[in-house]
Amino acid sequence: MNDDAIIKDIILWQRIGYIVVRFSERLNVSPEQAFDIFYESDTCERLHNPDTGLYLYGDLYIVDEVMRELQDKQG
Repeated sequence: MNDDAIIKDIILWQRIGYIVVRFSERLNVSPEQAFDIFYESDTCERLHNPDTGLYLYGDLYIVDEVMRELQDKQG
């Protein structure tokens, strides 16, 4: 793994940490629970895929995307 890939991974992990904390506040659940929910989401998969461009959006936008996804799944 080259230095650029390592830096990108570090930045992504930092963003995911922020996203999960905000997500846990919105759901009023522990960060651990929020992390599990986030990592099972389609939004998380899209965030990890650079082809989707989701990584270009703000962290709070991504939190909103996960919330919308959960609402859609609940009907």
